[in-house]
Amino acid sequence: MILVSILLPWLSFLLRGKILAGILCILLQITLIGWLPAAIWAVIALNNAKADKRVDRIIQAQAEAKKSNNN
Repeated sequence: MILVSILLPWLSFLLRGKILAGILCILLQITLIGWLPAAIWAVIALNNAKADKRVDRIIQAQAEAKKSNNN
């Protein structure tokens, strides 16, 4: 997915369901100068999404551990 984020940043957003961000990214990517910022934006957004999922899993695991300790 990182490779898709670098080569086709707009597709990275569309595949994750971020339609508006994908459209904005393709408009930015149309210019050669805007392609690099679009690729960087897509990679950062992808890493943030992965971090959010990781944090959610940690919070869920802590909540389950706390629940089992209370019982």
